[in-house]
This record gives sequence, C-alpha cells and structure tokens, in this order.
Amino acid sequence: MIEAHDLHKYFGTFHAVRGLSLTVAPGQVLALLGPNGAGKTTTIRMLAAILRPDRGTARVAGHDVVAEPRQVRQRVGLLTEYPGLYARMTAVDYLLFFGRLQGMSQAQCVARITQLLHHFDLWHARERTLDGYSKGMKQKVALIRAMLHDPPVLFLDEPTTAMDPQSARQVRDAIAHLRDARRSIVLCTHNLSEAEELADTIAVVRGGQIVAAGTHAELMQQLLGDPLWELRLAQPLNGQILELRQMVTIEDWDATWLRFRTRRPAETNPALLRRLHALGVPVISLSEVPRSLEAVYLRIVGEQPKEQPSAGEDAP
Repeated sequence: MIEAHDLHKYFGTFHAVRGLSLTVAPGQVLALLGPNGAGKTTTIRMLAAILRPDRGTARVAGHDVVAEPRQVRQRVGLLTEYPGLYARMTAVDYLLFFGRLQGMSQAQCVARITQLLHHFDLWHARERTLDGYSKGMKQKVALIRAMLHDPPVLFLDEPTTAMDPQSARQVRDAIAHLRDARRSIVLCTHNLSEAEELADTIAVVRGGQIVAAGTHAELMQQLLGDPLWELRLAQPLNGQILELRQMVTIEDWDATWLRFRTRRPAETNPALLRRLHALGVPVISLSEVPRSLEAVYLRIVGEQPKEQPSAGEDAP
C-alpha cells in the first residue's frame, strides 16, 4: 500500500532526506522515530504528495506521488504536527467543508461527522467555533478531518499531542481499529510507549536516513542482545556461582541475586532451577528484566540508556 525507494529531498544545500526506503502493507502500522530535524515530517510530506521528492520513487495506494499527486491526496488522510484549523468555523462546518473537498456528498459528510464526533466525545461542542476549543479538542478535530473520507492510508504526525490520558487512549484505540480494518498507517511520534503499543514495525530515522528498522523484538535483539534475567534467592550462593557460570552468561551478581543472559530461556531457565533445587538453594523469583523501546532508541541515536537497578541496589 505504501512503497518508497531511495527518496531524497534537498532544501537548498541541506540534504533533509537521504536515500530513504520503506514499505507498509495493508493492516500495518509503521512508527517513525527520531530526533527533531531527522527528516520524519519531510518524508511524510513527500509520501502524501505535498512535497515533490528530488530523487527516488514512491507509490501510495497504487498511485505515483510525482505523476499522480491528486489521486494520492484523495487516498490519504494526513494529520500534521501543527494542524491549521479555521478558528471562526464550527466543528461541523469545518468538517463539512473538508468532506466536500474530498468529493463526499452532503449526506455522507453528515453521517461520518456525526459518527466521529460521537466517537471522540466532541458531539456536545459541535456548534462551538474552533477558537473556543482546547488544544486536545483541536487535535481531535484535526484527526477527524484526516479520517473523514475513510482513506486507505493514514499519515499521523504526533497524533496524541496535548491530549489528556483518556483522549489519547481514544486516539490509540481508533488507530488500532483502523489497522484491523486493513488501513496502512505511518505514525510519527516521540511517545515511545505509544509506538511500542501500536506499531508492527519501527524505523528509527537519523540524519535523513533509516538507521535501524524491524519489529520491537528484532530491535531489542539487534541493539540490546539476548534477554536479561534476574534470579533472586533466599540464601547466599557461596561457592555455587562457579557452577552456575557453566550454564548461563552471568552479567552481575551478589550473595543472594544474579543477572544473566540466555538465548534459549525455555531450555536454560528450567535447567537452572533444577540445578539450584539439587544444590538446596531456595529460589524466591526468576523474572525477565524489562527492556523498553526507550533503551533501543537511545542506543541508536547515540545516547547511553540508564541501566535498571539490580536486585541489591536501591531504585531512585
């Protein structure tokens, strides 16, 4: 549904996007992560046929973004990071205007606007002018505008900006529903937990290039290595630590706890527990140490993530 190959974009002498390629199939969500100025928004604008790429090709919903920009714009929904709303219009009039621009009939517009305003808890404010809306309410109106014509492709740039937790949950649920309905979605966000929850594939952009891409699990393995496990014991290990080193790669340890890595936990962990039982060492717990997308992201963009405190340390 979205295919881009070797996209480049210059602004004067500044090379904003450098050979970027990506694919998003129907029913998939791709999250673009990266620092400000990385090229994410420029990429979105090229894919939405707003900016013309200087080199490379892209097809969106079956149409070429250079040769068929009008058809592309009719088949995509776009939410920009700073959506410009017509402040003196009511929500209903504003959405009717954009629905008609997309070729929808009056009846289609009214039905769809009614459905979406109810879904996003804005029906009560439908006759108020947009200059009286809060930031979160305005963001929801802009999202409704992007979804109004039921496009097969959505580009969402920071969709939950300025929203309270309940509103943000409504938006995330709507995105999940759109994915289930076989829409192709590109999500630009600084909210890493949001990307972790919604995205099938994650691409990290830096300096106009995709520097890492894959599923959450794939990025964890590539950047952070094998899963880290923590074992807590009811009595000191004493000399048994030497024997355990033959079974697992121990990262850190103290008298009553240790952290280790293993590529095959389904095999290694039961064997480790059996051995500890045979040695008469009571086990309090064995659990995987949580690893977040933030740790992966910081590793890619060149910052060192803070380690989680070990069992024998005090958390901040």
